[in-house]
Amino acid sequence: MNILDQEVILELFKSYYGFFTAGTFLLAFILTWYFIPKVLWVTKEKQLVKEINHRSSHQIEVPSFGGVAFFLVLILIISILQSLRITYTGNHLIIGLTFLFMAGLKDDLVVSSARLKFVSQVFAAGFIIFSPELELTNLHGFLGITEIPYWLGYILKLFVVIALINAYNLIDGIDGLAGIAGIVICTSFAVMFYLISEPYFVLISVTVVGLLAAFLRYNFSRGHRKIFMGDGGSLTIGFLIAFLALKLLVRDNSATLLEEGFMPENRVLFLIAILFLPVYDTGRVILIRLSQGNTPFEADRNHLHHVLLDNKLSHKQASVLLGFINVLIIGLFMMLSKIINSVYLSLIMLALFVLIALVFEYLRKNRKYRVLSTRLTKKGIKVQIRGLIKNMNF
Repeated sequence: MNILDQEVILELFKSYYGFFTAGTFLLAFILTWYFIPKVLWVTKEKQLVKEINHRSSHQIEVPSFGGVAFFLVLILIISILQSLRITYTGNHLIIGLTFLFMAGLKDDLVVSSARLKFVSQVFAAGFIIFSPELELTNLHGFLGITEIPYWLGYILKLFVVIALINAYNLIDGIDGLAGIAGIVICTSFAVMFYLISEPYFVLISVTVVGLLAAFLRYNFSRGHRKIFMGDGGSLTIGFLIAFLALKLLVRDNSATLLEEGFMPENRVLFLIAILFLPVYDTGRVILIRLSQGNTPFEADRNHLHHVLLDNKLSHKQASVLLGFINVLIIGLFMMLSKIINSVYLSLIMLALFVLIALVFEYLRKNRKYRVLSTRLTKKGIKVQIRGLIKNMNF
Protein backbone atom coordinates (compact mmCIF):
# COMPACT_ATOMS: atom_id res chain seq x y z
CA MET A 1 0.00 0.00 0.00
CA ASN A 2 1.41 3.39 -1.05
CA ILE A 3 0.45 5.81 1.73
CA LEU A 4 1.01 8.78 -0.60
CA ASP A 5 -1.42 7.42 -3.19
CA GLN A 6 -4.37 9.76 -3.70
CA GLU A 7 -7.00 7.06 -3.19
CA VAL A 8 -5.31 5.81 0.00
CA ILE A 9 -5.10 9.28 1.51
CA LEU A 10 -8.67 10.07 0.48
CA GLU A 11 -9.96 6.85 2.03
CA LEU A 12 -8.08 7.51 5.27
CA PHE A 13 -9.44 11.03 5.31
CA LYS A 14 -13.06 9.95 4.83
CA SER A 15 -12.97 6.95 7.17
CA TYR A 16 -10.86 8.36 9.99
CA TYR A 17 -11.42 12.13 9.89
CA GLY A 18 -10.63 12.65 13.58
CA PHE A 19 -7.45 10.58 13.46
CA PHE A 20 -6.44 12.23 10.18
CA THR A 21 -6.79 15.66 11.78
CA ALA A 22 -4.80 14.60 14.84
CA GLY A 23 -2.19 13.05 12.54
CA THR A 24 -1.88 16.31 10.59
CA PHE A 25 -1.31 18.21 13.84
CA LEU A 26 1.33 15.70 14.98
CA LEU A 27 3.04 15.71 11.59
CA ALA A 28 3.34 19.52 11.66
CA PHE A 29 4.57 19.42 15.26
CA ILE A 30 7.16 16.68 14.69
CA LEU A 31 8.50 18.14 11.43
CA THR A 32 8.91 21.59 12.99
CA TRP A 33 10.58 20.06 16.05
CA TYR A 34 12.98 18.27 13.69
CA PHE A 35 13.74 21.13 11.29
CA ILE A 36 14.37 23.96 13.78
CA PRO A 37 17.58 22.43 15.27
CA LYS A 38 18.88 21.99 11.72
CA VAL A 39 18.14 25.62 10.94
CA LEU A 40 19.78 26.68 14.22
CA TRP A 41 22.93 24.75 13.35
CA VAL A 42 23.25 26.44 9.96
CA THR A 43 22.62 29.94 11.37
CA LYS A 44 25.17 29.43 14.13
CA GLU A 45 27.76 28.06 11.70
CA LYS A 46 27.25 31.02 9.34
CA GLN A 47 26.78 33.52 12.20
CA LEU A 48 23.38 34.63 10.94
CA VAL A 49 22.02 36.28 14.09
CA LYS A 50 19.71 39.20 14.77
CA GLU A 51 21.56 42.33 15.85
CA ILE A 52 20.59 44.13 19.07
CA ASN A 53 19.16 47.66 18.72
CA HIS A 54 17.45 50.25 20.95
CA ARG A 55 14.00 48.64 20.45
CA SER A 56 15.13 45.07 21.10
CA SER A 57 13.53 43.22 23.99
CA HIS A 58 16.55 40.89 24.25
CA GLN A 59 20.11 41.31 25.44
CA ILE A 60 21.70 38.55 23.35
CA GLU A 61 21.90 37.92 19.61
CA VAL A 62 19.42 35.27 18.46
CA PRO A 63 18.87 33.68 15.01
CA SER A 64 15.63 34.83 13.37
CA PHE A 65 15.11 32.09 10.81
CA GLY A 66 12.25 30.06 12.30
CA GLY A 67 10.36 30.91 9.12
CA VAL A 68 12.62 28.54 7.17
CA ALA A 69 11.28 25.59 9.20
CA PHE A 70 7.73 26.96 8.88
CA PHE A 71 7.98 27.15 5.10
CA LEU A 72 9.35 23.63 4.72
CA VAL A 73 6.63 22.16 6.94
CA LEU A 74 3.82 24.10 5.27
CA ILE A 75 4.88 23.21 1.73
CA LEU A 76 5.22 19.52 2.63
CA ILE A 77 1.86 19.25 4.37
CA ILE A 78 -0.14 21.41 1.95
CA SER A 79 1.30 19.40 -0.96
CA ILE A 80 0.12 16.17 0.71
CA LEU A 81 -3.31 17.65 1.43
CA GLN A 82 -3.65 18.71 -2.20
CA SER A 83 -3.64 15.04 -3.15
CA LEU A 84 -7.12 14.87 -1.58
CA ARG A 85 -8.32 16.91 -4.57
CA ILE A 86 -11.12 18.50 -2.52
CA THR A 87 -9.98 22.05 -3.34
CA TYR A 88 -7.61 23.81 -5.72
CA THR A 89 -7.05 26.74 -3.38
CA GLY A 90 -4.02 25.03 -1.85
CA ASN A 91 -2.11 25.45 -5.12
CA HIS A 92 -2.69 29.21 -4.97
CA LEU A 93 -1.71 29.14 -1.30
CA ILE A 94 1.65 27.52 -2.03
CA ILE A 95 2.54 30.17 -4.64
CA GLY A 96 1.56 33.03 -2.32
CA LEU A 97 3.49 31.53 0.59
CA THR A 98 6.60 31.16 -1.58
CA PHE A 99 6.64 34.82 -2.61
CA LEU A 100 6.09 36.04 0.94
CA PHE A 101 8.65 33.69 2.40
CA MET A 102 11.31 34.86 -0.05
CA ALA A 103 10.59 38.52 0.76
CA GLY A 104 10.68 37.79 4.49
CA LEU A 105 13.86 35.72 4.24
CA LYS A 106 15.61 38.53 2.36
CA ASP A 107 14.61 40.92 5.14
CA ASP A 108 15.94 38.54 7.79
CA LEU A 109 19.24 38.26 5.93
CA VAL A 110 20.01 41.76 4.65
CA VAL A 111 16.90 43.91 5.39
CA SER A 112 14.33 44.41 2.61
CA SER A 113 12.81 47.71 1.61
CA ALA A 114 9.23 48.39 2.64
CA ARG A 115 8.33 48.67 -1.05
CA LEU A 116 9.59 45.16 -1.82
CA LYS A 117 7.66 43.64 1.08
CA PHE A 118 4.49 45.50 0.11
CA VAL A 119 4.74 44.44 -3.54
CA SER A 120 5.30 40.83 -2.43
CA GLN A 121 2.24 41.01 -0.19
CA VAL A 122 0.05 42.39 -2.98
CA PHE A 123 1.32 39.77 -5.41
CA ALA A 124 0.74 36.96 -2.91
CA ALA A 125 -2.70 38.31 -2.05
CA GLY A 126 -3.65 38.20 -5.73
CA PHE A 127 -3.38 34.41 -5.75
CA ILE A 128 -6.11 34.03 -3.15
CA ILE A 129 -8.39 37.04 -3.59
CA PHE A 130 -9.11 35.99 -7.19
CA SER A 131 -9.73 32.38 -6.21
CA PRO A 132 -13.32 31.32 -7.05
CA GLU A 133 -13.61 29.68 -3.62
CA LEU A 134 -12.95 33.01 -1.90
CA GLU A 135 -15.43 35.20 -3.77
CA LEU A 136 -16.84 37.92 -1.49
CA THR A 137 -20.24 39.26 -2.57
CA ASN A 138 -22.18 39.25 0.71
CA LEU A 139 -21.62 40.54 4.26
CA HIS A 140 -24.51 38.42 5.56
CA GLY A 141 -26.45 41.31 7.10
CA PHE A 142 -23.62 42.94 9.07
CA LEU A 143 -24.92 46.41 10.04
CA GLY A 144 -27.74 45.80 7.57
CA ILE A 145 -25.38 45.18 4.62
CA THR A 146 -26.01 42.09 2.51
CA GLU A 147 -24.89 41.93 -1.12
CA ILE A 148 -21.94 44.04 -2.27
CA PRO A 149 -20.48 44.63 -5.78
CA TYR A 150 -17.73 42.34 -7.05
CA TRP A 151 -15.21 45.18 -7.29
CA LEU A 152 -15.83 46.17 -3.67
CA GLY A 153 -15.39 42.56 -2.62
CA TYR A 154 -11.95 42.45 -4.25
CA ILE A 155 -10.91 45.69 -2.55
CA LEU A 156 -12.09 44.44 0.85
CA LYS A 157 -10.29 41.11 0.41
CA LEU A 158 -7.04 42.83 -0.61
CA PHE A 159 -7.30 45.12 2.39
CA VAL A 160 -7.95 42.19 4.75
CA VAL A 161 -4.95 40.22 3.47
CA ILE A 162 -2.47 43.12 3.53
CA ALA A 163 -3.72 44.38 6.91
CA LEU A 164 -3.56 40.98 8.61
CA ILE A 165 -0.13 40.11 7.23
CA ASN A 166 1.33 43.33 8.60
CA ALA A 167 -0.66 43.24 11.85
CA TYR A 168 0.62 39.77 12.66
CA ASN A 169 4.14 40.82 11.72
CA LEU A 170 3.94 43.76 14.15
CA ILE A 171 3.01 41.68 17.20
CA ASP A 172 6.09 39.50 16.74
CA GLY A 173 8.06 41.58 19.23
CA ILE A 174 8.61 39.34 22.26
CA ASP A 175 9.10 35.66 22.97
CA GLY A 176 5.98 33.58 22.47
CA LEU A 177 3.46 36.30 21.61
CA ALA A 178 3.15 35.66 17.86
CA GLY A 179 3.16 31.90 18.51
CA ILE A 180 0.47 32.04 21.21
CA ALA A 181 -1.64 34.48 19.18
CA GLY A 182 -1.41 32.22 16.13
CA ILE A 183 -2.41 29.16 18.19
CA VAL A 184 -5.45 30.94 19.67
CA ILE A 185 -6.51 32.27 16.27
CA CYS A 186 -6.07 29.05 14.30
CA THR A 187 -7.62 26.87 17.01
CA SER A 188 -10.71 29.09 16.85
CA PHE A 189 -10.73 28.81 13.06
CA ALA A 190 -10.39 25.01 13.27
CA VAL A 191 -13.44 24.80 15.56
CA MET A 192 -15.53 27.02 13.29
CA PHE A 193 -14.54 25.19 10.12
CA TYR A 194 -15.43 21.91 11.81
CA LEU A 195 -18.89 23.28 12.69
CA ILE A 196 -19.54 24.43 9.11
CA SER A 197 -18.16 21.22 7.53
CA GLU A 198 -15.00 22.55 5.86
CA PRO A 199 -12.53 19.71 6.60
CA TYR A 200 -9.72 20.96 4.34
CA PHE A 201 -9.58 24.27 6.19
CA VAL A 202 -9.68 22.44 9.52
CA LEU A 203 -6.52 20.64 8.43
CA ILE A 204 -4.80 23.87 7.37
CA SER A 205 -5.71 25.42 10.73
CA VAL A 206 -4.38 22.51 12.82
CA THR A 207 -1.21 22.47 10.71
CA VAL A 208 -0.48 26.04 11.81
CA VAL A 209 -1.34 25.18 15.42
CA GLY A 210 1.02 22.19 15.32
CA LEU A 211 4.04 24.00 13.92
CA LEU A 212 3.57 26.99 16.26
CA ALA A 213 3.24 24.69 19.28
CA ALA A 214 6.60 23.11 18.42
CA PHE A 215 8.14 26.52 17.71
CA LEU A 216 7.23 27.83 21.18
CA ARG A 217 9.59 25.33 22.82
CA TYR A 218 12.51 26.94 21.00
CA ASN A 219 11.22 30.51 21.12
CA PHE A 220 10.94 30.37 24.93
CA SER A 221 14.37 28.77 25.30
CA ARG A 222 17.03 30.80 27.12
CA GLY A 223 20.01 28.90 25.80
CA HIS A 224 21.62 28.05 22.49
CA ARG A 225 18.36 26.57 21.16
CA LYS A 226 16.55 29.93 21.12
CA ILE A 227 15.20 31.16 17.78
CA PHE A 228 12.84 33.83 16.45
CA MET A 229 10.37 33.24 13.61
CA GLY A 230 11.64 36.36 11.81
CA ASP A 231 9.85 38.08 8.94
CA GLY A 232 10.04 34.86 6.93
CA GLY A 233 7.89 33.23 9.59
CA SER A 234 5.56 36.06 10.58
CA LEU A 235 4.70 36.99 6.98
CA THR A 236 3.84 33.40 6.02
CA ILE A 237 1.77 32.75 9.16
CA GLY A 238 0.04 36.12 8.75
CA PHE A 239 -0.77 35.18 5.16
CA LEU A 240 -2.29 31.87 6.26
CA ILE A 241 -4.35 33.60 8.95
CA ALA A 242 -5.65 36.05 6.35
CA PHE A 243 -6.46 33.14 4.03
CA LEU A 244 -8.46 31.34 6.74
CA ALA A 245 -10.21 34.56 7.77
CA LEU A 246 -11.31 35.18 4.18
CA LYS A 247 -12.69 31.67 3.86
CA LEU A 248 -14.76 32.06 7.01
CA LEU A 249 -15.97 35.46 5.82
CA VAL A 250 -17.08 34.34 2.34
CA ARG A 251 -18.51 30.93 3.28
CA ASP A 252 -22.26 30.76 2.65
CA ASN A 253 -23.21 28.92 5.82
CA SER A 254 -26.06 30.90 7.33
CA ALA A 255 -28.19 27.81 7.99
CA THR A 256 -25.35 26.01 9.76
CA LEU A 257 -24.56 29.00 11.93
CA LEU A 258 -28.22 29.38 12.87
CA GLU A 259 -28.29 25.74 13.92
CA GLU A 260 -25.34 26.41 16.23
CA GLY A 261 -27.14 29.46 17.67
CA PHE A 262 -25.02 32.18 16.05
CA MET A 263 -26.44 35.10 14.11
CA PRO A 264 -24.81 35.10 10.62
CA GLU A 265 -24.72 38.91 10.61
CA ASN A 266 -22.20 38.80 13.49
CA ARG A 267 -19.60 36.96 11.39
CA VAL A 268 -17.47 40.06 10.79
CA LEU A 269 -17.44 40.80 14.51
CA PHE A 270 -16.53 37.20 15.24
CA LEU A 271 -13.48 37.54 13.00
CA ILE A 272 -12.50 40.74 14.83
CA ALA A 273 -12.83 38.89 18.16
CA ILE A 274 -10.67 36.00 16.95
CA LEU A 275 -8.10 38.38 15.48
CA PHE A 276 -8.16 40.69 18.50
CA LEU A 277 -4.43 40.67 19.28
CA PRO A 278 -3.01 41.64 15.87
CA VAL A 279 -5.94 43.84 14.79
CA TYR A 280 -6.48 45.72 18.06
CA ASP A 281 -2.80 46.22 18.85
CA THR A 282 -2.02 47.55 15.37
CA GLY A 283 -5.03 49.90 15.35
CA ARG A 284 -4.21 51.19 18.83
CA VAL A 285 -0.56 51.86 18.01
CA ILE A 286 -1.45 53.70 14.80
CA LEU A 287 -3.86 55.97 16.70
CA ILE A 288 -1.22 56.72 19.35
CA ARG A 289 1.39 57.58 16.73
CA LEU A 290 -1.01 59.87 14.84
CA SER A 291 -2.08 61.59 18.08
CA GLN A 292 1.60 62.30 18.82
CA GLY A 293 2.14 63.78 15.35
CA ASN A 294 4.21 60.84 14.13
CA THR A 295 3.72 58.72 11.02
CA PRO A 296 1.87 55.40 11.47
CA PHE A 297 5.00 53.55 10.32
CA GLU A 298 7.41 55.06 12.87
CA ALA A 299 8.69 52.40 15.28
CA ASP A 300 8.16 52.90 19.01
CA ARG A 301 7.51 50.99 22.24
CA ASN A 302 3.75 51.52 22.48
CA HIS A 303 2.64 48.01 21.55
CA LEU A 304 0.65 46.09 24.16
CA HIS A 305 3.56 43.75 24.81
CA HIS A 306 6.01 46.64 25.24
CA VAL A 307 3.72 48.24 27.84
CA LEU A 308 3.55 44.98 29.79
CA LEU A 309 7.31 44.43 29.59
CA ASP A 310 7.97 47.96 30.84
CA ASN A 311 5.63 47.22 33.74
CA LYS A 312 7.97 44.42 34.86
CA LEU A 313 6.26 41.40 33.28
CA SER A 314 8.46 38.75 31.69
CA HIS A 315 8.14 37.79 28.03
CA LYS A 316 6.28 34.60 28.91
CA GLN A 317 3.95 36.36 31.37
CA ALA A 318 3.11 39.12 28.88
CA SER A 319 2.50 36.65 26.03
CA VAL A 320 0.31 34.34 28.11
CA LEU A 321 -1.67 37.28 29.55
CA LEU A 322 -2.39 38.74 26.10
CA GLY A 323 -3.32 35.31 24.77
CA PHE A 324 -5.69 34.85 27.73
CA ILE A 325 -7.31 38.23 27.02
CA ASN A 326 -7.89 37.15 23.41
CA VAL A 327 -9.53 33.91 24.58
CA LEU A 328 -11.79 35.85 26.96
CA ILE A 329 -12.91 38.18 24.17
CA ILE A 330 -13.71 35.23 21.90
CA GLY A 331 -15.70 33.57 24.71
CA LEU A 332 -17.60 36.78 25.44
CA PHE A 333 -18.44 37.19 21.76
CA MET A 334 -19.73 33.62 21.50
CA MET A 335 -22.10 34.21 24.41
CA LEU A 336 -23.40 37.56 23.20
CA SER A 337 -23.61 36.80 19.46
CA LYS A 338 -26.45 34.35 20.06
CA ILE A 339 -28.75 37.00 21.52
CA ILE A 340 -27.58 40.41 20.21
CA ASN A 341 -27.63 41.70 16.65
CA SER A 342 -24.62 43.21 14.89
CA VAL A 343 -25.46 46.86 15.66
CA TYR A 344 -25.64 46.47 19.44
CA LEU A 345 -22.85 43.93 19.52
CA SER A 346 -20.63 46.37 17.63
CA LEU A 347 -21.28 49.01 20.28
CA ILE A 348 -20.53 46.54 23.08
CA MET A 349 -17.26 45.47 21.46
CA LEU A 350 -16.30 49.10 20.86
CA ALA A 351 -16.92 49.91 24.53
CA LEU A 352 -14.84 46.89 25.55
CA PHE A 353 -11.97 47.90 23.27
CA VAL A 354 -12.06 51.47 24.65
CA LEU A 355 -11.92 50.08 28.20
CA ILE A 356 -8.89 47.94 27.34
CA ALA A 357 -7.26 50.98 25.68
CA LEU A 358 -7.78 53.05 28.84
CA VAL A 359 -6.22 50.34 31.01
CA PHE A 360 -3.15 50.10 28.80
CA GLU A 361 -2.92 53.88 28.49
CA TYR A 362 -2.77 54.07 32.29
CA LEU A 363 -0.06 51.40 32.31
CA ARG A 364 1.82 53.23 29.55
CA LYS A 365 1.81 56.54 31.41
CA ASN A 366 2.64 54.81 34.67
CA ARG A 367 5.61 53.25 32.87
CA LYS A 368 6.83 56.64 31.68
CA TYR A 369 6.51 58.08 35.18
CA ARG A 370 8.44 55.17 36.69
CA VAL A 371 11.20 55.39 34.06
CA LEU A 372 11.51 59.16 34.65
CA SER A 373 11.64 58.67 38.43
CA THR A 374 14.31 56.01 38.04
CA ARG A 375 16.41 58.27 35.84
CA LEU A 376 16.07 61.21 38.26
CA THR A 377 16.98 58.96 41.17
CA LYS A 378 20.04 57.65 39.38
CA LYS A 379 21.01 61.20 38.43
CA GLY A 380 20.61 62.34 42.02
CA ILE A 381 22.79 59.50 43.26
CA LYS A 382 25.46 60.38 40.72
CA VAL A 383 25.39 64.06 41.81
CA GLN A 384 25.73 63.06 45.46
CA ILE A 385 28.66 60.75 44.70
CA ARG A 386 30.40 63.46 42.70
CA GLY A 387 29.88 65.89 45.58
CA LEU A 388 31.36 63.47 48.08
CA ILE A 389 34.38 62.82 45.89
CA LYS A 390 34.91 66.55 45.39
CA ASN A 391 34.83 67.25 49.13
CA MET A 392 37.07 64.33 50.08
CA ASN A 393 40.66 65.12 50.92
CA PHE A 394 43.25 62.49 50.08
